[in-house]
Amino acid sequence: MKDKWDLRFIYKDEAAFEKDLTYIKEVLTPKMASFQGKLQDEKAFSQFLALERESQKVFTKLYLYAGCASDQNKKDVKANERHDRVQLAMQDYMDKLSWSDPEILALGEEKVKTYFAHHPEDKEFDYSFEKLFLDQSHILSADKEKLLASFAPLEEEGSKLYSMLSVGDYVPKKATLKDGSSVEVSQSNWTSLIAATKDAEDRQAIFEALYRYYDEHKNVYAEIYNNTVQAEFSEMKSRGYHSILEEHLFHNKIPTSVFLNLVDVASSNAKPLHEYYEIRAKYLGLTKHRSYDRFLQLAHSDKKYTYEEAKGLFFQSISSFPEDFQKKAHTVLEEGYVDVYPAPGKRTGAYSNGGYQDGKDWIHPVILFNFQGELDDCFTVAHESGHSIHTLYAMESQPLMKQDYTIFTAEIASTFNEHNLLDYLLHQGTLDKETRIALLQKAIDEIVGTFYRQTLFAQYEYEIAQKVEQGEPLSYQVLCDEMRKLYETYYGIDIREEKLKPFVWAYIPHLFYTPFYVYQYATSFTASMLLYANVREKKPGAFERYVSLLKSGGETFPIDEVRAAGVDLTTKEPFMAVVARMQELVDELKKTLAE
Repeated sequence: MKDKWDLRFIYKDEAAFEKDLTYIKEVLTPKMASFQGKLQDEKAFSQFLALERESQKVFTKLYLYAGCASDQNKKDVKANERHDRVQLAMQDYMDKLSWSDPEILALGEEKVKTYFAHHPEDKEFDYSFEKLFLDQSHILSADKEKLLASFAPLEEEGSKLYSMLSVGDYVPKKATLKDGSSVEVSQSNWTSLIAATKDAEDRQAIFEALYRYYDEHKNVYAEIYNNTVQAEFSEMKSRGYHSILEEHLFHNKIPTSVFLNLVDVASSNAKPLHEYYEIRAKYLGLTKHRSYDRFLQLAHSDKKYTYEEAKGLFFQSISSFPEDFQKKAHTVLEEGYVDVYPAPGKRTGAYSNGGYQDGKDWIHPVILFNFQGELDDCFTVAHESGHSIHTLYAMESQPLMKQDYTIFTAEIASTFNEHNLLDYLLHQGTLDKETRIALLQKAIDEIVGTFYRQTLFAQYEYEIAQKVEQGEPLSYQVLCDEMRKLYETYYGIDIREEKLKPFVWAYIPHLFYTPFYVYQYATSFTASMLLYANVREKKPGAFERYVSLLKSGGETFPIDEVRAAGVDLTTKEPFMAVVARMQELVDELKKTLAE
């Protein structure tokens, strides 16, 4: 079985990659730049849009090929350089086209609408221009846009430095256990090591072996994060947003109330989470429930899953869904499009990426796993497959320029699959007590990890952003202190007692790579939980509405797409429904443990 990507489906060889990179740099970018001052002419405008479509396709291929090769081995200097060259080509493209948005805005919204009425063949651009005119108050003059574009590479330095320090230069450390043996601890194995360790001191040793790296580089990590937030702050000020939060939400017309309602509900209704930790501590006989003790299982199982078994479970779980959905699930997991197992230098975590369709010209989406045979890995298979299924639906249903859906809706398809897999496992015939406990824990941990934990990190970056906006300096101590406060609020534990846990901010890559991303895990989880409940309860048209959401891709604003599917995230009610579900599961777990 091929368990690695075969990137030849993107480019058959390095020469083909170089040809496209040269094409974008020496042909497409200069040709598009030559239209400066000419867009008031309808013919020129049409030609410009055709070139933009072509650029979208070429950049998608370049980024996917270079990004995948780099993620397979962050220690591969050539692969990293290839990825950097694509980024530089994009920066040059943005720099040379920085005049275009101001020039289109100068045409006026009515003239652009009239253009689309005359040229229905270009109507796939209408939503992108609707967003452009929404952003009008935050788009600067052509010369100022050009100046900002020239600084764009520096804005990416925070995430690049973090990647090199956390992955490229990372060397696993060893933990010495009570019996005198030692074990190598890495970012990909530490959770499974802790889950398998019965001794509290050994768990502490494993945890500290991982986090010691962040402690040793705490000043560098703090400065990298400061660089990331300061870049956000500079962008906010330059474009006239009221806050860094607004800067991230405005473009997709997401009201700040969505974010603030989520934070308010999760932080004010953490009682079920506190109760869960108390139940765990009592049942496991722990004097103190440390944050890393969350990996301890309430029901013991040595069961390991092969990758083929994990796929089989996922396919079985969707066997009652429409045939088209099942076909897409098999398509996204075909060999050559999935990189399955951990490897030295490989990017940690998991993701789905890429994909577009333009007539007969199309690119298959890819999936990265770090599969190790745990039950959680089975859920990751379902999760990432959901993203790629979403991509396939958008590809076949939308024109090229509307296939790229937003992050806000991206996590709905992935967590929908997780809800379904969990439900499938819970209702597989007669469950013994141990299995039922394990699955109840899984259900609760899903809410803890996706709703509470991700909202904690979202509130963290919100609080840190506010400090920067108010002119307060950042240091590792400031960053650690803020994390301590939030762990007290959400988990009801004092992480200062764990010595190195306050450095968890340095462990979370999303804070550095994609600021104000993680709150969308919680909003998407909320939406998918309610959408799945409608499907499970066989409400008329529920699955059709869900698939319509996947098919909508990026055709309109995400908050409206989700509302059309049946969930209004501008209110607190959906978030309160997650809290209620958490309490219901905790009560059920407590009852089952007492049997």
